[in-house]
Amino acid sequence: MKAMIFAAGRGERMRPLTDTTPKPLLKVRGRPLIVWHIVNLVKAGITDIVINHAHLGEQIEAALGDGSQFGARLLYSREETALETAGGIAQARHLLGEEPFVAISGDIYAPYFDFEQVKDVLHDKDMWGNRYPADQRDICWLYMVPNPDWHPEGDFGMTMYALTNDGTPKWTFGNIGVYRMEMFDRIAAGEHAKLGPLIREYADKRQVGGEVYEGEWHNVGTVTQLDLLNAPLAALAPAGKGVQ
Repeated sequence: MKAMIFAAGRGERMRPLTDTTPKPLLKVRGRPLIVWHIVNLVKAGITDIVINHAHLGEQIEAALGDGSQFGARLLYSREETALETAGGIAQARHLLGEEPFVAISGDIYAPYFDFEQVKDVLHDKDMWGNRYPADQRDICWLYMVPNPDWHPEGDFGMTMYALTNDGTPKWTFGNIGVYRMEMFDRIAAGEHAKLGPLIREYADKRQVGGEVYEGEWHNVGTVTQLDLLNAPLAALAPAGKGVQ
């Protein structure tokens, strides 16, 4: 399995830090946000990693190189302007290939997330070995988190392991997911496209699976939130925003 880390965003709310440093290179507890992901992916044996970038992307390549320092093989998908999440995936399709892949936002902090669990969540057959029709199998699998203070209404309901656009209670999308590449067939390379509407479309078709992750998770959205994460013995406050 391959992985993609989204690192193309401008990080407007993190200015002035992001005027000179790309957001994924900002450090939490002594390590850049994006490096936490790379290290944890490698621990799970996922070593082929694609990173997209736009704003100050040359700094990301200079800092991470070819990935050999982490035991990974890093490839870069360069964007002239950020293409949004789904657009970034379509742009990087030639690097990711056609098999299911895991994707994660480069600006979240989830230091204990075990990527071993993502390898076998999209099933092609039922428990009796019968192959699912293409329009009845999950096209993606999302990891949800308990709703933080900044997003109390959540994003998706959940029935067993199926995500829904309605229903209560709702959970917040944790910006970690496993996707089939066919989900992005309608998006051309270079096209701007958001992931949220696409997920909701397939949720209506009952083709989105998911589960709740209750480990440490923060979407680092402001300088204050970054400072809290780095403060000794800080009372950590969730940071960021929900599905886009």
